[in-house]
This record gives sequence, C-alpha cells and structure tokens, in this order.
Amino acid sequence: MTGTPSTPFLNSTEQSQIRDLLRRTAKTEIMPRFQNLSAKDVSTKSRDDDLVTKADLASEAMITAELQNLFPHAVVVGEEVISKQPLLRTQMADHEICFVIDPIDGTWNFANGLPLFGIILSVLHFGRPIYGLLYDPVMDDFIEADLGQGTCDFSDARDRRRSLRTAQPRAAEDLTGYIHFGLLPKETQFTLAPHLPKFRRTSVLRCSCHEYRILAQGHVDFCLSSILNPWDHAAGVLTTQLAGGVSKMLDDQEYNARLTNGYLLSASSEKTWNTVADILRPVLWEG
Repeated sequence: MTGTPSTPFLNSTEQSQIRDLLRRTAKTEIMPRFQNLSAKDVSTKSRDDDLVTKADLASEAMITAELQNLFPHAVVVGEEVISKQPLLRTQMADHEICFVIDPIDGTWNFANGLPLFGIILSVLHFGRPIYGLLYDPVMDDFIEADLGQGTCDFSDARDRRRSLRTAQPRAAEDLTGYIHFGLLPKETQFTLAPHLPKFRRTSVLRCSCHEYRILAQGHVDFCLSSILNPWDHAAGVLTTQLAGGVSKMLDDQEYNARLTNGYLLSASSEKTWNTVADILRPVLWEG
C-alpha cells in the first residue's frame, strides 16, 4: 500500500491482484453454479426474498481467505459473515483498512437465473471508501474507482480501459433513476408514490452493483437507498463521486460506513442531486 501516512491507498500491483482474485472467484465459484442451483443450494435470511446461495458462501470464503493472505494487517468482512455476526457491521468503520465484500450482489436475480448480478468490493479507511470495484462476472468487466488517483474507469474483458463520466444535468421531468421503493416502510411508500411521476421514470434492478455501474456510465441520473449496507453502497458512492457525480446523505451528511439510518442519494451532478433532493426531502421526512 502507498499514499500519505493518513490514507494508505492501494498500489497498482495490489489492485491488479484484487481484480484477478475476483475473476478467478467468479470462474471457480459463481459462474459454474449460475442457472445450475438445486433447491438445497438456496436459503433465506431476513425475508422470503432475501436469499443466500451456495455460490454466495463459497465466493465469500475464497475472496476472504485470499485477501487475508495478500493484506494480513487489514480487516476483511463479507455480507454473509455479517449476517451471522451483526456486531461486525458496527465495527467496520473503526479500522484503518477494512475490505468489505458482497460476494454476489443481486442474489435474487442470480438464484432465479437472471444474468444481472455482480461482485462488489470496497476498501474503507475509518469508514470512508477509498477504493471500489463493481465487477460483472457475466461480461467479465469492471468499474474501478481509486481515490488515490482520483479515477473511475471501465475495464472490459480484454482489460481495455476508458474513463467514465456521469450524465449532464437536466430538468426533473427528464430524469430517470433508481428508488428502492419496496424497501421503504409502507406508510412512506404511500406518501412517496404520488410524487414519482415528477420524474421521467423510476425503477430498480435488485442489484446495487449494476445500478451504480449504470449511474457511473451516464445512463441514469440518480439512485436513492434507505438500507445503508456498506457492502451494497461503499464502492458505488466512490464510483459516483469519481465519475463526476455527488453521493451523500439526503441531510447533506458525508457518507460513511458507520451510518445505519437515513437516505443515501447518489446523483450524476450537484445540480441533479439538488433537483432530486428538493422533491424527495419533504416527502420522505414527512413519511
């Protein structure tokens, strides 16, 4: 690791090792099981549609073990371990370097045979994301954000790179975005629903990895989340910011993995962030 004494960034060799690890994990533990799961390979967690598969567990185990070998002084936590040891969720922002893994983001899609899932990896420095990867195992491509270099790049299966920029500002009625509507309390859903036609379109992919990828590539304008799991959002916050967008809490608080309550709004620009926030703030705070 390199960087200032206060912020240890990953060097290019370490970043390459991490990308290689995710690719090998996908080829070994994820893709052979895609559309090839039996009923006993899938179970539920907090809800009937909150799934975990044998592929999630195997992927997390492989990534965790190899990261611990590569970075013996870092803390490594994954979504599936946290589901069994919730205290880890509150501690991850206490460390100088913490790797956070979502071994398969979009598990519901994966378990139901939809090729819309990914691996999310972020590196936190006392809860602040300093490095993030959004990997698509189906297409074998990455979006990589590096705070040390100030870059957000797309890298295809042949490792050809290009820098990313978010979309330009536009009027509210022309904006498209993702709102995790079904995860809001029912009373908030009823309050919010009449206001959604103020945007051109709102939807959800059931996969934060791809929602943030599409935002960073300039194909949608915003994403709103009320469930602040760092394994879902830390990497996406950084990719949004380094691609030219704004990602912070709806109350203007800077994002940090220690946060557990509130609304996280990521948008393609400061102007777009303000446009969306002006519509959503009074509605959500009322709801």
